[in-house]
Amino acid sequence: MPYVNIRIAGSLSREQKKQIAQEITDTLERIAHKPKSYTYIAFDEMPHENWAIAGSLLGEED
Repeated sequence: MPYVNIRIAGSLSREQKKQIAQEITDTLERIAHKPKSYTYIAFDEMPHENWAIAGSLLGEED
């Protein structure tokens, strides 16, 4: 049973989540031969200040 966890800085609309979920589910069915009913997807939307890259929080100016 595939479990996919998507973490993203910021937020997605309901429609964007739906499209992403459909694409990932279709890909797992096509390539890994996993039935769609077995695929679980979770979206974690995080505020930008909770993400850092190269030691700087997202949105910080150098």
